[in-house]
Amino acid sequence: MFSWQPPFQITNLQYVDIGAYGKDCDSSVFQESSFFKLLIRNKLHIPPSGPLFTNDTEIFPFVFIGDEASSLSENLMRPYAGHNLSEKQRIFNYRLCRARRYVECAFGILSNKWRILHTALNVSKEISKDIVKARVLLYNLLRSKDGYRSEEIYMTQNWNSVNRAACSLPRQSFADYFVSQEGALPWQMNKI
Repeated sequence: MFSWQPPFQITNLQYVDIGAYGKDCDSSVFQESSFFKLLIRNKLHIPPSGPLFTNDTEIFPFVFIGDEASSLSENLMRPYAGHNLSEKQRIFNYRLCRARRYVECAFGILSNKWRILHTALNVSKEISKDIVKARVLLYNLLRSKDGYRSEEIYMTQNWNSVNRAACSLPRQSFADYFVSQEGALPWQMNKI
């Protein structure tokens, strides 16, 4: 984990975990991270649940977005599994996939900013970790100084103690919202 307290607020990235092997699956790497361990112990100081918009009455938790291999919890959403999904579940999966695209682009954006990350680093593992950490820090400093530019997006393309029923309630609430009049996207039916 790389931790540094700047003299100003960096809002783009405040946690980075570097050093897992490429052959390891994402969910295993995530479940071994200190971030995940803090998440399951409720030590991340996640803001309390609230409405999505000021006029809404329904309350939603703040959530992190995972893939099919992720575990499901109140603050970690994953898609519905299987092929025989209801229309509402397919819409939820589509909307979650749209949100995940932004997450998936993060390293691509970073590596396009510093092309050294497009090739294998011919240095030791420890130095390569430091190179990636430095790039993340520099990128965030530039973003806080220069602001966010939307064209950057287009540069790239065993938690058994969990009460599964309670964890699926926030996912069901999001699924209900995504098909409601106020939460539906005009084109989402054409995408599922």
